Amino acid sequence: MILVMAGTSDARELAVSIQQTGYDLLTTVVTDSAAQSMENAGLPVMVGRLTAEQLAALVKERGIRTIVDATHPFAEEASKNAITAAREADVPYIRYERHRLTFDGNPLITYADDYEQAAEMAAAKQGVIMLTTGSKTLHIFAKRLLNEPNTTLVARMLPRRDNMEKCEELGLLQKNIVAMQGPFSKALNTALYEHYKVTLMITKESGKVGAVDEKLESALELGIETIMIGRPEVEYGVHFSDFEDVIKKLNELLKGE
Repeated sequence: MILVMAGTSDARELAVSIQQTGYDLLTTVVTDSAAQSMENAGLPVMVGRLTAEQLAALVKERGIRTIVDATHPFAEEASKNAITAAREADVPYIRYERHRLTFDGNPLITYADDYEQAAEMAAAKQGVIMLTTGSKTLHIFAKRLLNEPNTTLVARMLPRRDNMEKCEELGLLQKNIVAMQGPFSKALNTALYEHYKVTLMITKESGKVGAVDEKLESALELGIETIMIGRPEVEYGVHFSDFEDVIKKLNELLKGE
């Protein structure tokens, strides 16, 4: 059996491809909505965040032969847990990560190493700032920007109750919350930017599947500056950005077993 750490649309598609190749597998996700998506695709799924120790125990308990880490490019902790678990359980680890997008040389795009640096950059620019990095790190931007003069923070996130509660706790005004689930088309991004009169957009370099290109295309056409947060640096070891390469590696590792 193969363990596929999933949760995104491309991870689901990869899991389906692995299953269609003939391998038994188990997927893991952290949200009920992601689990429903896996089940709808006919994939066995386990819901919940797992520590490295829990992952290693799962590998041994279920007879997992390989861990395929297809988590989000910014799920740094999950990837590190998977690497540790694979080492402790003595099974191969394969990383699938969607292709990166590069926008070098565009004067409207500034790169940040992390969320804290992005918040500092945004504070220096002021204006109407649309945050499209989700709710997990909202507190970093709220703390730095909500009381900044001449600055309005607009946050776009999934329409979940815990997200709305977090916004209320942090003091984010309801009128500045965009609670919607993507993917977002170019036209919808443009409409949101124009409605809020956005002057700065903050995003993560999540790749094309993460709809970064649609966000940027709309922003750039409107002349909106963008702060792009780079992906965390993780020593993955064996990693690929194409399904075919992942399956080829699985065949090499598991041939004859």
